[in-house]
Amino acid sequence: MDLLKVYCRKRTARRRNRSVKCASLAAAVICIRCNQTSRSQHERGAMSDTQEYKLISWNVNGLRAVLKKEPSFTEIFETINADVFALQETKLQEGQVELDLPGYVQTWNYADRKGYSGTAVFSRETPLQVIRQIGCPVADDEGRVCALEFEKFWFVCVYTPNSKDQLARLDERLEWDQRYREFLAELSEQKPVITCGDFNVAHNEIDLKNPSSNRQNAGFSDEERESFTKLLDAGFTDTFRYRHPDMTGAYSWWSYRFNARKNNAGWRIDYFLVSDRIAEQVKSASILSEVYGSDHCPVELSIEL
Repeated sequence: MDLLKVYCRKRTARRRNRSVKCASLAAAVICIRCNQTSRSQHERGAMSDTQEYKLISWNVNGLRAVLKKEPSFTEIFETINADVFALQETKLQEGQVELDLPGYVQTWNYADRKGYSGTAVFSRETPLQVIRQIGCPVADDEGRVCALEFEKFWFVCVYTPNSKDQLARLDERLEWDQRYREFLAELSEQKPVITCGDFNVAHNEIDLKNPSSNRQNAGFSDEERESFTKLLDAGFTDTFRYRHPDMTGAYSWWSYRFNARKNNAGWRIDYFLVSDRIAEQVKSASILSEVYGSDHCPVELSIEL
């Protein structure tokens, strides 16, 4: 972890070489999984047709910027070696980046507004179909959803609208939440659903460092929290809390101000949710808090399907 801290936090210092970077990042991925052990994501039982999938979600807060950092997005991507890697807030338009990701199918959704929002999913499997809009009167032109149907499950990446300062966009946010909840329920009638992304809400007080001072702020309003409860009640499980019901200090986003990340004054607003009927198949759920490059860190799910 000493190498990792030097590597990740002194990002402006010159790194010795690519092999040191990759080794350090690999150490980060190993160290932050709460000592959970699991089989390789490709291991299959001799008499079973199940597979353990390694899934990643990350709000990169501008993919072009992360591509220029050290380690770059592609180095992080290659080191983590996921089966499905979902991004939120890519902030780009078609043709503005070209990623060389051998062995992966790239699925993108761009906002009409330039440099805003946007999602993407990179998957080893070719999706059977892709849905990019959920039929919501608000925010459907903002590139907020990539829904991919695979043989065994639906995988849905989402970047939920922020309610903004003084909850200026709260009504639109709640309208989006309701339609998204209905959308997932419709998909879940076909096959199990795994949805991930930046949901822009800390569900309970345990999910942020300073709940008292943030009450009724965007992301911790009573209305947003109740809306997230409704989503779970519609048949979905918060996989991190399923595996770690009492873990404190586990956050996925930190403000760039006030040394928030250094002091771990964060929020857990990035989630993997799964249909209740496959919750018992979750093998591990982790927050990769030592991976830098954005104000969010990646979150990870391993599940056998």
